[in-house]
Amino acid sequence: DKSKLLLDISARLWFTYRRKFSPIGGTGPSSDAGWGCMLRCGQMMLAQALICRHLGRDWQWEKHKKQPEEYHRILRCFLDRKDCCYSIHQMAQMGVGEGKSIGEWFGPNTVAQVLKKLALFDEWNSLAVYVSMDNTVVIEDIKKMCWSPPQSSSMAHSSVHLHRSALGRNQSTAGFCTSWKPLLLIIPLRLGINHINPVYIDAFKECFKMPQSLGVLGGKPNNAYYFIGFLGNELIYLDPHTTQSFVDSEENGTVDDESFHCQQAPHRMKIMNLDPSVALGFFCNEECDFDNWCSLVQKEILKQQSLRMFELVQKHPPHWPPFIPPTKPEVTTTGAELIESTDKLFELEEEFEILSV
Repeated sequence: DKSKLLLDISARLWFTYRRKFSPIGGTGPSSDAGWGCMLRCGQMMLAQALICRHLGRDWQWEKHKKQPEEYHRILRCFLDRKDCCYSIHQMAQMGVGEGKSIGEWFGPNTVAQVLKKLALFDEWNSLAVYVSMDNTVVIEDIKKMCWSPPQSSSMAHSSVHLHRSALGRNQSTAGFCTSWKPLLLIIPLRLGINHINPVYIDAFKECFKMPQSLGVLGGKPNNAYYFIGFLGNELIYLDPHTTQSFVDSEENGTVDDESFHCQQAPHRMKIMNLDPSVALGFFCNEECDFDNWCSLVQKEILKQQSLRMFELVQKHPPHWPPFIPPTKPEVTTTGAELIESTDKLFELEEEFEILSV
């Protein structure tokens, strides 16, 4: 159904190269043309998660139609300004801590790690971002992270987990409310050495069918695309390789959004032409969505007798370091101010190292 497909394409936020934004870090590039494509794809995957969270998976965009405030608020998270939490400025500077200099091309795993760190400063959406390690998704760790109580109470932490079954999931004995934090689950994978191994193709396609699917980050070497579905043995994707001018928000907070929606037929690519380095994305707004995802993975992915694309395990592997849910560093500045300079960035990295230890 081509018309339905085009509606779904246009409903997604489409992030492309931009030019004429304020220089990154004050003296860096004012355009991401040629290097920012994977960062833009990461923005698209995250934006789709926020649309599902606030507007629902079936929400549709129409040109010149008045949109809800939540929509404009989502879009403002991604504008090319240093004070927007998921801007190209924030992502590029946070990437320095991942070993990527500003202007250097990112891979799918680096983008996933950057989004995980930036989400700690995003109090409005309050996402739990889980990036799997060693092709393994640990159910216990995800539930621990998504049921984390308010960060101000370390004492309430044990209370919540001790008494949740007895008292219901929304209240602990210490008087602190806790609820499931919406989950952005990213699974970086390598599905072959130089080319994708055909043994993974059926399981790879099954991922797009899941209602929790946000698509896949991937592409070809130094050419990133945001894959959102498939048709036969071809993948359907949004392409960030168009350079548009910087767009800012209006005084009333709305955004001239036409350039943020792809209004043409999507691109297609043969699955076998895909670079084997990818990252799968899923969004679970409620715990039941995650439980359903686990069931689908067991049924559709892990039933294969051949090589498994990834593993889903109940318990934290004993030979791994202990899992500690990431928390926002205890600072008085916003994330935007904190990572404005490289010096402060490395201070932030040290905070994360301390927290993880």
